[in-house]
Amino acid sequence: MNAIMKSRLVWPASALILLILVNTIARPQFIKVTVRDGELYGALIDILRNSAPLMLVALGMTIVIATRGIDLSVGAIMAVSGAVALTIIDGSGDPGNLATVLIAVVVALLVSLVLGAWNGLLVSVLGIQPIIATLVLMLAGRGVALLITGGFITTVNSEPFSFIATGYLVALPFAFLISVAAIAVVALIERRTALGVLTESVGINPEASRLAGVRSRGIIWSAYAVSGVLAGLAGIVYASNIRAADANAAGLFIELYAILAVVLGGTSLNGGKFSLAGTVIGVLIIQTLESTILFLGVPSAQSPVFFAIVVVVVVVAQSSRLRSDLARLFRRSGAAAVPDQDREKAEVAS
Repeated sequence: MNAIMKSRLVWPASALILLILVNTIARPQFIKVTVRDGELYGALIDILRNSAPLMLVALGMTIVIATRGIDLSVGAIMAVSGAVALTIIDGSGDPGNLATVLIAVVVALLVSLVLGAWNGLLVSVLGIQPIIATLVLMLAGRGVALLITGGFITTVNSEPFSFIATGYLVALPFAFLISVAAIAVVALIERRTALGVLTESVGINPEASRLAGVRSRGIIWSAYAVSGVLAGLAGIVYASNIRAADANAAGLFIELYAILAVVLGGTSLNGGKFSLAGTVIGVLIIQTLESTILFLGVPSAQSPVFFAIVVVVVVVAQSSRLRSDLARLFRRSGAAAVPDQDREKAEVAS
């Protein structure tokens, strides 16, 4: 029991369960999942599908933060990725051709890889602080996306491309399956190989890792490259959902939500130890919270305040200092109760 309570996942998981309970009590149909034509529908399924872009971005952000870095450019990379993919599809003679969509997706991911590698170059080779290095692309990326689309919102009508965000495979949303596949691949590489330990060692003490023979430069570089690819994939899912490349709206503020999801999952911004499972729970908390805000009818102008209050409560509940103080308080209460019990036993005996 003590081992469970000491786990970093206890409080995030408890917050997620509490949110689901609140929604279920307020509207019992929240947990109802229906099957239509062999496909699953319901509020929970919508949360899983809508969380896919944030899940992809947060996974990359977790790896970057583990190296003691930060990536503020993920939203801009999403905008560039969507702009590249839709420009290729829109410029082709047959937007509904599957080969055209595949080429567009591959090219968009390659561009995202280059952008992520650029961030890695600035941080690991040139030694620029991560927040400054990624801020450059954060500011310039949306301008690049606008240049690609000619300053307009590019729209396409392509069934294969729309399938990425709205299609179903084995009864589940395809976008959700993409995020599950990304989680599995990242977890397999980071937790089933030595790379995860090396990443944490670089985040805990880069100098000591270098002296121990760890190639920290390559690990940091690859972390930003992976973050770029995952952000690019998130941009494709987002563009597929709205069937358009909107350089101004794509991925707006998603870097902040991704950082929040990582922190809610128990990963320290100081780098080192990280938890992919915690990040997954953090993303689901954010997505469930957004669904709750919509259901409660909170005005759009007040929703950030409501969101902030709930997040502050969850973060404070995770505070190790608060938990240690509460544990100390309970121990004192227990110690004070023991003499009282002994006194009562003595009075009964006399």
